[in-house]
Amino acid sequence: MKNSIHNKTKLVNSVFSKVYAKYDLMNDLMSLGIHRIWKNKLLDWMGPQKKYTLIDVAAGTGDIAKLYSERTNNLAKIDCVEPNEKMFLSGKSNLNYLKNIKWTNASAEKLPFQSDSFDFYTISFGIRNVSNIEQVLREALRVLKPGGRFMCLEFSKVENEIVDIFYKNYSKIIPVIGKYIIGNSQPYEYLVESIKNFYSQKELANLIKNNGFSKVEYRNLSNGISAIHSGWKI
Repeated sequence: MKNSIHNKTKLVNSVFSKVYAKYDLMNDLMSLGIHRIWKNKLLDWMGPQKKYTLIDVAAGTGDIAKLYSERTNNLAKIDCVEPNEKMFLSGKSNLNYLKNIKWTNASAEKLPFQSDSFDFYTISFGIRNVSNIEQVLREALRVLKPGGRFMCLEFSKVENEIVDIFYKNYSKIIPVIGKYIIGNSQPYEYLVESIKNFYSQKELANLIKNNGFSKVEYRNLSNGISAIHSGWKI
């Protein structure tokens, strides 16, 4: 088990070290260009306020943190956590003008923050890439304040048969496009497989419940191409 976790950690780190410079473009490809709309849907459901602190895990280029910050007039306290060093440096550089956002290079499985510290925990297109999802959920629960909210945006299972056929066929060409963009199809092959092998909406909801969260629910986006899951620390 430990070897398997180590191997996935190494693989994911290698993938994102190769694609970090094209990360937003990668999400455009994987989501048919509408991940930006989905992320705003996530923020709409959260209802950011300047008094609510946020930890954004697997923060990537910092787009969730930026959206949250903008909706609070750049007054809310935000911590971005990113495990990949190259992605971390890129995201930090992108948002270095926002002084209310701090960056930490750490894994989702072991967050260097005190318990009961944050009002919101977000992870966007990152939870399927972690090595130990249950440990990630336990850490999320730990760092949230009582009454805090866990929010996860992730690719999911398409529930419309016609859309599903189209999306599966589209997914087959993503590694080809990836090879053209960065000269290597392997990272995109991994990303397509990681979506195919990830939990369904109901399976992920149950996993969140089983790791301590209450009032767990989810909303499908674009017929289930992605979904937002929400849970509360009671």
